[in-house]
Amino acid sequence: MHQAKAWAATSATSPLAATTIPRREPLATDVEIDILFCGVCHSDLHMVRNEWSDAMATTYPLVPGHEILGRVKSTGDAVTKFKTGDLVGVGCLVDSDGTCDACKAGFEQFCPNGVFTYGAPDKHLGGTTHGGYSASVVVDERFVLRVPDNLDPAAAAPLLCAGITTYSPLRHWKVGEGQKVGVIGLGGLGHMGVKFAKAFGAHVVVFTTSPHKKEDALRLGAHEVVVSTNAAEMEKHAGSFDFILDTVSADHDINAYLALLKIHGNLTLVGAPSKPLAVKAFALLMGRHSISGSNIGGIAETQEMLDFCGEHGITADVEVIPMERINEAYERLLASDVKYRFSIDMSTL
Repeated sequence: MHQAKAWAATSATSPLAATTIPRREPLATDVEIDILFCGVCHSDLHMVRNEWSDAMATTYPLVPGHEILGRVKSTGDAVTKFKTGDLVGVGCLVDSDGTCDACKAGFEQFCPNGVFTYGAPDKHLGGTTHGGYSASVVVDERFVLRVPDNLDPAAAAPLLCAGITTYSPLRHWKVGEGQKVGVIGLGGLGHMGVKFAKAFGAHVVVFTTSPHKKEDALRLGAHEVVVSTNAAEMEKHAGSFDFILDTVSADHDINAYLALLKIHGNLTLVGAPSKPLAVKAFALLMGRHSISGSNIGGIAETQEMLDFCGEHGITADVEVIPMERINEAYERLLASDVKYRFSIDMSTL
């Protein structure tokens, strides 16, 4: 075991501050990674402030970060996939049982015994796992991902969560050429949804409550932008969408978007509003519409996503910050004052 520099929260109300954390010495199948950049996900803020206590209460101290990008420092004797110097990533998971139906099907994210990158029981060192707001991490090679060398490391880090969270449902629902796809919200998730849907060949429409975001949405690849508070604009698109990706975590009227789906159309939630959404039965019945949810992706699909990004030059739009500005970044995240993801330069530790 060795100590690594990190930043952690010690309570739901305390700011993150510098500390040191234990990291295990690499086991036979482990990869030790020097972290270069770590993206800042809204989930980090929720966990730091214990806002998901009903589902997953936070244990402190908490070191967040599950959009990890770095270079391999060393490997265990049995590692076959990676070597020292490789550019790699780690997302939201660092372990699973490998034997359940979900794991066998390549859906490790749904494993009942999955281990999150931070805030989960650590079977190696005891206590809880620590995330990527740190100098290094040690992860079993099964959960380490190869990152294409042509991608900017700072901008590639958010692909490990924001990227796969939007890529996976678009792939699952077979979004492609000739389809009309809506993206609700233009934030950290939404801007990636726009990029992927455009790359898949779909006609992309962004829904936003902020008229000033129109120019940026078009720059990111949207073909049209609809201000969702304008009833006339919404009505023009009634019954015309094959698929809608809902990235919004705030309370909103989901029925207004269900009315925009074609027959057999689907709306998938990737945002996580804290309160239940009210769904009118007839919004589903009249058109055999469906609502689904999606949560990141399996390891193989995440690697597929990274390879796709390498082939198409897709990364997140990021603002790179030093570690000491993380508390300010959290406040700006709450105010939606970022385009569109913060990426921490871990050399500033």
